[in-house]
Amino acid sequence: MIAVDTNLLVYAHRRDSPWFEPAQRALRPLIEGAVPWGIPWPCIHEFLAISTHPKIYRPPTELPRALEQVAALLASPGIILLSEAAGYWPVLERLLVSGQIIGARVHDARIAALCLFHGVSELWSFDRDFTRFPELKTRNPLVSKAPA
Repeated sequence: MIAVDTNLLVYAHRRDSPWFEPAQRALRPLIEGAVPWGIPWPCIHEFLAISTHPKIYRPPTELPRALEQVAALLASPGIILLSEAAGYWPVLERLLVSGQIIGARVHDARIAALCLFHGVSELWSFDRDFTRFPELKTRNPLVSKAPA
């Protein structure tokens, strides 16, 4: 199963992103297909926080539009929302200790742990920080599709 990180969700949503078209092309088969794919719940929260933030985007996405975007993602036939459950803590703890993760990087460790806990085979992300978690295979599906 492929999971998708926040940055790709934002790029595929924001038409003013230079990565809008490549992100749309990369995500469309997942969103429209019936093959299981996932989004960690923290990425949904972060999508809402980033896309509606007036200091990040001018103008920011209005909340009703951001909520519509989340609803569209949740309507995908193959979506699986990745959340914590019994057995999750040892995975997170292992990643924190092995990667000596502290501070703000705990957020990325949480996403990585959710992916590993749910058996994700590959996390799609634009964020290189996930290389700190060698147990989790990551890929940037946009690298060969740079904007012109």
